[in-house]
Amino acid sequence: MVLSSISTRLVTLQLIDAILRRHRSLDEAAASHKMFPELSYRDRAFVWLLVSTCLRRLGQIDDLIEQCLSSPLPDKAWRVNDLLRLGITQILFVGTPPYAAVDSAVSLVTNDLRRYRKLVNAVLRRVAREGAAWCAAQDAERLNTPDWLWESWCANYGDLVARQISAAHLREAPLDITAKGVPEHLVKQLGANLLPSGTLRVEPGGPVGDRPGFVEGQWWVQDAAAALPVVLFGDLNKSRVIDLCAAPGGKTAQLCSRGARVVAVDRSISRLRLLEDNLSRLGLSAELVNADVREWRPSSPAKYVLLDAPCTATGTIRRHPDILHIKNRNDVEHAIAIQDRLLDSAIAMLEPGGLLVFATCSLQPEEGLERVANLLVRQPELQRVPLSSDECDYLAPFITDEGDLRTFPSHLEDQGGMDGFYAARLKRV
Repeated sequence: MVLSSISTRLVTLQLIDAILRRHRSLDEAAASHKMFPELSYRDRAFVWLLVSTCLRRLGQIDDLIEQCLSSPLPDKAWRVNDLLRLGITQILFVGTPPYAAVDSAVSLVTNDLRRYRKLVNAVLRRVAREGAAWCAAQDAERLNTPDWLWESWCANYGDLVARQISAAHLREAPLDITAKGVPEHLVKQLGANLLPSGTLRVEPGGPVGDRPGFVEGQWWVQDAAAALPVVLFGDLNKSRVIDLCAAPGGKTAQLCSRGARVVAVDRSISRLRLLEDNLSRLGLSAELVNADVREWRPSSPAKYVLLDAPCTATGTIRRHPDILHIKNRNDVEHAIAIQDRLLDSAIAMLEPGGLLVFATCSLQPEEGLERVANLLVRQPELQRVPLSSDECDYLAPFITDEGDLRTFPSHLEDQGGMDGFYAARLKRV
């Protein structure tokens, strides 16, 4: 479906509205939008770029709008505000020619708001003239980070790390790939950089399925940080592993490719089908169970259990900037209540001497270190098994004082960063 430039921008505005006012994720908003799935790949990529860039830079953008207006726009003119946001995104952060950004924005002012056309024109033309200088004077990291996240990161990691995390969120993430076999064989084929952990890193862009080796099942997409928790198990050859909250299956595929006999459990049937499709493409197999982890129990305890628990996903903001605008402190409280129940269930599935790896893709300590501390008090039969760089030297930068794993988006900064992940290893004694 080929749409005009105006139409693609209209879709962009509708997605921004769904995220900022209805608190839907970008993935959900795009999937349920009537026109977005019908766009050509090029148009979908352009819309995605506009929306994600606007969300990454929204604090700066709103600050610029405030500088240009003598008083805030009324609530009923929210569409005008979004038009200004979209225009500024294009002019300052995407590189759209200013005349095109201004003209398209003015043309999208609906008749019921036509009195704002001159304002939209004037503001965007001023931004085109003066905006670059204004941007240079802004504190981009602070402006683009919600107060609750900034305060949390400063309190727990220090001001410098908080600023480094926020700076990493301003850059588009690369595409990370986990190879089914030996990764070195795919370096040249994919034009990839090989990270010390074995992750293959390539530049983003273009349909993933068009890259060499995808259809043949030689690899899957998985952030470098997300690939680390499975490493904490060590040798898994022919061992039975229960993978909880398993979909969409990146870690399941890792476990299978390392020779484990995997039982993959997830409560979502649609996500479990996606996992099944991924394993089929990769030529891997696992026992799939559609069940709520909090209620399900295996026929017999296992030596190894992996729990990659649902969380606020604040460690994945580089890839999902909508998280900045759809999550809040209450979501953390909701997540930790679920995580505690899941952890209790996971422990019940472990045989004596068995090993649990607990992981979350959150930067919030309440969803990581504090959950483990709480669990060790509730479950005295558990003990932490600290990580050591002797196991894998590439883990050394990510090992905490407690012996857990903690990655930040600012890790591997010169190579494109990585997601924020937490993982701990616990043994049932």
